[in-house]
Amino acid sequence: MSFFNSHIGRFRLISLLEAASFIYLLYCSIYLKRMVGDADAIKTPGMIHGVLFCIYLLFLLFAMLEAKWSIKKSFLLFLTSLVPILPFFIEGWLKKEQLRVRTNA
Repeated sequence: MSFFNSHIGRFRLISLLEAASFIYLLYCSIYLKRMVGDADAIKTPGMIHGVLFCIYLLFLLFAMLEAKWSIKKSFLLFLTSLVPILPFFIEGWLKKEQLRVRTNA
């Protein structure tokens, strides 16, 4: 099942990229900035993560419309972006949702 054949697939991809960038940003902010003392360590990773987060929100909207998710379910998916490891755990559920939408279409 491809990431690029539906809005949910693209949302799955961006959620994993956004989570990975969040983890890297935490590494940069905790280790490089606070322990090593590099004040510019989070400038570029922070900007990349911010852009990916905005794309995440946009793709969440597209996936919500495609799958006809409720506001509550969409809000819970939004909350998963606030904890860096949760998108990796919901990946299986999103894959099932992508398959469900494809078979119902």
